[in-house]
Amino acid sequence: MFESWSSIREKVDWKVFIISGGTLVFFVLMSLFKVDLVSKYVNIGFDLSIRFFGAYWQILMLATFAVGAFIALSKSGQATLGQSKPDMSFFKWVAIIVTAGLGAGGVFWAAAEPMYYFLEVPPMHTGIAASTEEAIGPALAQSYMSWGFTAWSVYGAISTLVIMYAHHNKGMPLKPRTLLYPIFGEKIKDSKWGTFADVFCIIGAAAGTIGPIGFLGLQVSYGVNAIFGWSDSFSTQVMIIIGLTAVVLVSTITGIDKGIQWLSRLNVNVAVLIAIFLLFFGPGEFIINSFISSMGTYATEFINISTYRGDQEWLGYWMLFFFGWFIGFGPLVALLVARISRGRKIREVFLVVAIIAPLTTNFWFTVLGGTGIFYELQEKGTISVALTEGGLPAAIIAIAQSMPLGTIMPSIFLLLTILFVVTTVDSMSYSISMSVTGIGDPPKAIRVFWSIIMAAIAVILIKIGGGGISALQSFVVIAAVPVSLIMLPLLWHAPRIAKKLAIEQGIVAEQKPRSIDNQLLAPNQYSKSEAK
Repeated sequence: MFESWSSIREKVDWKVFIISGGTLVFFVLMSLFKVDLVSKYVNIGFDLSIRFFGAYWQILMLATFAVGAFIALSKSGQATLGQSKPDMSFFKWVAIIVTAGLGAGGVFWAAAEPMYYFLEVPPMHTGIAASTEEAIGPALAQSYMSWGFTAWSVYGAISTLVIMYAHHNKGMPLKPRTLLYPIFGEKIKDSKWGTFADVFCIIGAAAGTIGPIGFLGLQVSYGVNAIFGWSDSFSTQVMIIIGLTAVVLVSTITGIDKGIQWLSRLNVNVAVLIAIFLLFFGPGEFIINSFISSMGTYATEFINISTYRGDQEWLGYWMLFFFGWFIGFGPLVALLVARISRGRKIREVFLVVAIIAPLTTNFWFTVLGGTGIFYELQEKGTISVALTEGGLPAAIIAIAQSMPLGTIMPSIFLLLTILFVVTTVDSMSYSISMSVTGIGDPPKAIRVFWSIIMAAIAVILIKIGGGGISALQSFVVIAAVPVSLIMLPLLWHAPRIAKKLAIEQGIVAEQKPRSIDNQLLAPNQYSKSEAK
C-alpha cells in the first residue's frame, strides 16, 4: 500500500520539507511557551501587511480577473491544456474545485458574514440604516466581494495556465516554484528562489488549513453541546478532530481519483439538497429575490467595493483579511486545479474557477446568510443575539433551528461543516505533498504525514488556547505578502504563454515578419539610406 522508504526519500525535496515543516513546528513551540508574544508579533505583521500591501492586493486581484477574462475571450482561450481529453467528468471536476476553494468557509462564514454586514453596514455603503430591508443588498454584495470573481480568480484564472504549460510542455515539477518558470526558465528547478517560493506557499496553505481544523473542533464541540448536551470540553474537541482526521486518511490513501472526488461530490450533493429544501420549504422567494437584487448591487458597485480604501481598520478586519487568505492559498489550490484539469481548454478553466465557482459560492451565501437575514427581519434578535454572544457556530445553529425541520437541521449543518473541512484538509494535504515532491501522484506516506501533522498542530493550539489558532489564521495574511509578489509576473506572462499554446495547436496563425517594404526603417537603417 505504501512505497518503500528509499523510493520516498528520492522523491522528496528535503530542503523544502524541512524548512516549511520546521517553521510550523517552531511556531507551535513558541506558542507553547510564549503565546502572548507570538500573538503580539503576528498582529504587528498582520497590520503591516494590510497597511503596505492591501492596496496592491486589491489591484492585483482585479488585474488577475481582467487578464484571465481577456485570455479566455480571445482565440487563445480555445487552447487545450496537458492532453487531448479530460480525465474526469465535468461535474466531478467542478465539484473538486468548488469544495477545495470554498472549504471551511462553506458553512460558518456563509451563515455569519452576511449577517455581520446586515447588522453593521460596511462603510463604503453610505446612508443605509443597519438591520433594515435596505441593508440586505449591501450586506450580501459585500460577502460576494469577499468570495467573488476577483477572489476566486487567484485560484487559477491565470496561474493554472502557467503551471500546466511549464509542467506538461517543459517538464517542470508540480510545485509553486513553477509559477516563476517564465522569469527564470529551467534554472528555477534548483534555485534558492524556487525553494523560497515553495516554502512560503506551503506555509501559507498549511497555516490556513490548520486554523479551520482547530476551529472545527471548537465549533462542532459547541454545536453538539447546544444540540445534544455533550460536554463542550477539550476531550470532545480532540475526538472531533480525530474523527475528521480518520476520514481524511481514508480519502488520502484512496487518492484523488477516488477519495477526494467522492468527498467533493458528496459535499456538493448535500449542499444542493439543502438549498433545494430551503427554496421550496423555507424563505425561497426571499432567497431568489435577494440573490438577484444583491448581484445587481455587486455588479453596479463592483469597482467601488473592490477599490475602497476609506476605513483601514474595517478593511483589515474584513475584506483584506479574506483577500489575504485567498492569495495565501492561491498557488496550492492552483496546483490542485492544474493536477485535475488535463484536457481542459484555457477558457473552461477560467469559466469554472472565476465564474461558476464564485457564482455558486454567492448563491450558497444567499441561501444560508440570506435565510438568517430573513428570520432576523421577522423577529429581531433571533439570529443576531446568538451571533453576538456565541460567534459563528451559534449563528449557524440559530439559523438552522429557525428553518423548517428545525430539530434536525442543526445536526445536518454540523455534518456539512465537517464535510467541507474534510475536503479542504484532504485537498491541501495532497497539494502540499505535490509541492514537496513535484509529482502529480505523491507517495501516500507523505500525504498521510501532512494530514496527521496538521491535525496534531491544531490539537496543540487548542490546548494552548489564548489565541494560538487565531494567530495562525492571521499568519496566513502575512504569508500572502511574498505569495502575492510571486503572482505579479503572471499578469504579462500568462497571455504570452496562452498565445504560444494556441499557435502550437494551430488555433492562431503565427505572425510572419512583415517585409522590409512594409516596415518602418529603424533609425540606423534610415541613416544608411540617406547616406546613399
